[in-house]
Amino acid sequence: MMFGLHQSITLPDIRTLKTSKISQPTRNPQKMKVTFCTSASNKKRVKKHTQSLIVLNPSTIAKKYNNKKIFIRKVPSSYELPSRLDILAAPPVRHRIHPVHHSMVNISMKKLPLLVAIKPDNERAEKERFMKTNYNYNPYFLYRGIADPDSLKKFKAPSDQYLSLAVLILESTLAYFGSYETFDKVTGGPILNKQQIYSLCKSYLASEDLDEEVQINLKEDLLSRGSMTRTEGRPVVNIRCVNLREHGAEGLLRHEIGTHYLRSCNNSKQPWSNPKVRENLNMKPFNPTEEGLASLHSVLLRDKPFLWQPALLYYTTFKASKMSFKEIFIDLEKYVQSPHVRWDCCLRAKRGQVDTSRPGGFFKDQVYLEGVLKLLKRRKTLDFELLVRLGKVSFEDVGRSCLTENAKLDKTRIPKFMEDMVVYHRQLDYIAKTNGLTDDVLNLVD
Repeated sequence: MMFGLHQSITLPDIRTLKTSKISQPTRNPQKMKVTFCTSASNKKRVKKHTQSLIVLNPSTIAKKYNNKKIFIRKVPSSYELPSRLDILAAPPVRHRIHPVHHSMVNISMKKLPLLVAIKPDNERAEKERFMKTNYNYNPYFLYRGIADPDSLKKFKAPSDQYLSLAVLILESTLAYFGSYETFDKVTGGPILNKQQIYSLCKSYLASEDLDEEVQINLKEDLLSRGSMTRTEGRPVVNIRCVNLREHGAEGLLRHEIGTHYLRSCNNSKQPWSNPKVRENLNMKPFNPTEEGLASLHSVLLRDKPFLWQPALLYYTTFKASKMSFKEIFIDLEKYVQSPHVRWDCCLRAKRGQVDTSRPGGFFKDQVYLEGVLKLLKRRKTLDFELLVRLGKVSFEDVGRSCLTENAKLDKTRIPKFMEDMVVYHRQLDYIAKTNGLTDDVLNLVD
């Protein structure tokens, strides 16, 4: 609060302030701290630290401070200013009321792309607090903007339809390796530094004749391992370069470049790249096919292609719809020991929420396992090459004559690892076998 010296001032009774560390106001005005508010940022900073106000004689202050507008606050010796962590982690009241994906009334917030809007701004501060409390705290997350409601409508409420299969895959992995940490180390290979990751990316792009087409952006603060975006019209592969292992990086490139990017390029050549044409053809949504195919390609060339990541995402997403942040964190300990890996899993499931003590979260991540299961069930009959060449289509649309007769396939591309389809189908069979997904099990999938 800031006031003019020659105006009538009404201040709250100091005895009604909710604080246990404020002593009674002193009668000696020389012991009061006087802070000049010279800018808007200073005003905000002063307000945060203010606990009590007292009124001095305005004429006395005017003589001493030359009629400048001032802000007066008392800081008793027993009062401790909030720590930086407290300031960063404590959200404004409006954020406690409205989740980031809800319509906000009288709040000026910029509408951002979905994955940007649901990325918490205060993640580091909240993680520090969470770890210091020995995991006995539900984070409050702050966001820079709001997500497009139309984007959020694409994701249905989480399901437990394939929860038993997710658990089967997780337990099969642990039965073979003993722990997630061993699984990650053995199947992932050595951890790469930033230069090694960049070199690996350049090599992969060159092998796909894309080194002049796609840019590389290595970042440390992505919530997911990687993503494809566009900057000034040019495609960019974004990769989180923290604790990234060699085979994990290779799988990530097959996921983002070999699947998402090439299918996107192929889609741009098709009539249904126009949303109206797509709607007129009554085409199905391209997910979960898109993410399921990318997830299969992520583990395609591994010696032990366990589908750990899609299974864990499916499991965690379902639990997020029923549990608080800290409850999921504790529940995941039976699968993952590392608190930092568990934090990442919970954060990914709870992103978009402000008050994570409540059930709810971001439910897209179930599409990975759902897509994997649907594709593996049809692996002996589905034309996977055509699935890629047609672009962003569901496996359900691949055999439709209205698509195949109008498709423009001349200049479409497939990744190098799909050029030998006999080997490719053999690799899909091996993935199903490794994860215990027999034909009897897959018959339970829609």
